[in-house]
Amino acid sequence: MSQKQKSGSDWRDRDPAFSREQSSYRQPVPSRELVLDDLDALGQPMTRSELEKHYDLRDEAQREAFDHRLRAMLRDGQLVENRKGALGSIRRMDLVRGRVQGHRDGFGFLIPDEGGEDVFLNPRQMRLLMHGDRATARIVGRDRRGKPEGRVVDVLERANTRVVGRFNLDHGMGHVVPDNARIQHDILIPEDARGGARAGQIVSAELVEPPGKRGQAIGRVVEVLGEHLAPGMEIDIAVRSHGIPFEWPAGVVEEAESIGDVVPKQHYKGREDLRDLPLVTIDGADAKDFDDAVHCRATRSGWQLTVAIADVSAYVKPGSGLDAEAVNRATSVYFPGHVVPMLPEALSNGLCSLNPDVDRLGLVCEMRVSRKGEVSRPKFYSAVMRSHARFTYERVADLLADPASADDDPDGDLLPELQALYDVYEALLHARQERGAIDFETTETQIVFNRDRKIDRIEPVNRTDAHRLIEECMIAANVAAARFLGKHRMPLLYRVHAGPDADRLTNLREFLAERGLGLGGGDKPEAEHFARLLKQAAERDDARLIQTVLLRSLTRAVYSPDNHGHFGLSLAEYAHFTSPIRRYPDLLVHRAIKHVEAGGKPATFDYTHGDMVTLGAGCSAAEQRADDATRDVDDWLKCEYLRDHVGDEWNGMITGVTAFGLFVELDHIYASGLIHVSSLSNDYYHYDATAQCLRGERSGIVHRLADRVRVKVVRVDLDERKIDFEPTSATAEPKAGKRRRTKKR
Repeated sequence: MSQKQKSGSDWRDRDPAFSREQSSYRQPVPSRELVLDDLDALGQPMTRSELEKHYDLRDEAQREAFDHRLRAMLRDGQLVENRKGALGSIRRMDLVRGRVQGHRDGFGFLIPDEGGEDVFLNPRQMRLLMHGDRATARIVGRDRRGKPEGRVVDVLERANTRVVGRFNLDHGMGHVVPDNARIQHDILIPEDARGGARAGQIVSAELVEPPGKRGQAIGRVVEVLGEHLAPGMEIDIAVRSHGIPFEWPAGVVEEAESIGDVVPKQHYKGREDLRDLPLVTIDGADAKDFDDAVHCRATRSGWQLTVAIADVSAYVKPGSGLDAEAVNRATSVYFPGHVVPMLPEALSNGLCSLNPDVDRLGLVCEMRVSRKGEVSRPKFYSAVMRSHARFTYERVADLLADPASADDDPDGDLLPELQALYDVYEALLHARQERGAIDFETTETQIVFNRDRKIDRIEPVNRTDAHRLIEECMIAANVAAARFLGKHRMPLLYRVHAGPDADRLTNLREFLAERGLGLGGGDKPEAEHFARLLKQAAERDDARLIQTVLLRSLTRAVYSPDNHGHFGLSLAEYAHFTSPIRRYPDLLVHRAIKHVEAGGKPATFDYTHGDMVTLGAGCSAAEQRADDATRDVDDWLKCEYLRDHVGDEWNGMITGVTAFGLFVELDHIYASGLIHVSSLSNDYYHYDATAQCLRGERSGIVHRLADRVRVKVVRVDLDERKIDFEPTSATAEPKAGKRRRTKKR
């Protein structure tokens, strides 16, 4: 840097973000970008006063504003302050900032904000942190696996304000053991902060002091949830442990109820009247919110498919309390027998639900589908509509399989429309297969409770063509919405699904090679190569395991305003349009379509690309949060079920091999547990990481991935969600049962 540049008096000319600063502040100060660039160029940390002198900031108000900027940069981890009070750029001080991911064994990782390798944090470093915190760390070396290892420099943000767990008393000292296994800190509860909790009860504790170098975390009990095994306790724990909003802010429910339970007549104006079109809903038997209805009729060249979606945007307006809470929740969360909705019940189960034989507002996607499954001439418009019947998947499947039964069905006159829907489904399915979309088939279980909400049984869900019919219709509408808004250059959230990265692809190919299989496509495999491999492996005994490994090799689908396509569906553009009752991205898509419908331009839309970046990250995180919570509840309930089956024998499959034992998944209920290596027959077993097996030194017995085994349940730990098995002398029976395509898109 030249002497002239170092003088700082010309910082306005050099600042790459000066025009932004000038438009945002009456007295602009050097931007974050300029400060970081200058600190990099100077090559050394600088104190606040040195930076003020560098930029020739003499006005008191300007210096105060600059001090606020530096504090914000420290808070966000862009700058670090050393012991001498000098500020340095994080990127020049070998520091990494990111989100902390705890592990049940006490160590953790820092997931860098900027991407790159995760940084290992040993248990001593994790004493300062809790799962979910944001922190900066200095790379101090490499662990035994060659991964970077870090030492905590600063905690930028505390993620946990409350912790849910079991309240215990040890020698008169109260503490809460967190239910979340990733949080390895017991929370000390002083005697006057127990809130009436008794030993063994499940409580919610507010953190008063976070963990630190000098002591453990301290909290106070703010809610006693009840006894450990009370019915529904698993859901109460999950929603609190994962921070799922479940209480409505003041006024939000009243705002929803004030709209009423009948469509206001003024909303009919300017809408197409589809009340005579025999639209129908097709959902699960236990569904309570119906957000999509369909109709199909044959044409000369194919079909006209109509997908009508509940018009939530007519009632939930940007800037309202309802909208703010919908952003906060971002998604409905579905637990067994219980839903935490995105919208209050007055809307989700009432005015926005397409219940039969009542007028509702809808946003419609009308499409032409050729006999080859090609979709053309999509048209979007607002409508007033009426569902002519509420069908279940099972009922539709029965009617299609036995058309004569329509004579005894109260809605049997709608059979021609159902048959047309089935015909268009077959065409769309053909097109899906032609473009090489991946059809993963996974097994979903349903937990059936008795009257006391104790588990009666766990049974597989039978997926029919009626499920797939609706899925294909919704995919067609989602693609049409993405293309329509992309054509009009509207800001929106695409549903983006990336292919496997290089490391995952390498691991996948090694796994497949061990089984005599290969994946085509070289370094850039396409969805069609995955689909071809799945078809090739379909009749193998280890087909389910191969599918699981393929699925795990793919990255998670996310919401983003930057379109990178949907790998799994083999689509160039894809968005979510069909479920605005339960997903906020769909509501944003509806608003964008109606904005175009009204003649609006991208520049006059309520949202910018930057807004969509923020909303996309929030919606993706909320979806991950919901999945983690529902998985926790599912694991809890399956453990609770098996507590009553200790000593029973089950057939299963080896789904994981480690040096310390074999992970086995039980048939039909799909609960997983461990056969510890010490439980195997008398021998020394050695782990072969390449072949993914345990091999007996003396006996030569080999236990491999996908082997069938018969096991006995010997121990269930509900707190740890752990199940221990022992192998029996009996041989497992061949696996039977149906599989289903994965549902989440």
